[in-house]
Amino acid sequence: MKSECRTFIRKFVEAVQKKDQKLAAEALKKVQSELDNAYRKGVIKRNAASRKKSRMAHLYNVTFAAAAAN
Repeated sequence: MKSECRTFIRKFVEAVQKKDQKLAAEALKKVQSELDNAYRKGVIKRNAASRKKSRMAHLYNVTFAAAAAN
């Protein structure tokens, strides 16, 4: 479960680095879902899941906000 979360986070970061907004949006949804599942199963704590979700959302917004503004 924990390694699956790391895998999805890695895929999300790779999509952001490639500047692929559609793929990154899908990956972000999947990351958030997996982190919620990991929290529910007791693999990670609530604040850790929340912190990681927040950081991923911030990375997405910072990266693609400039593209939306243009």
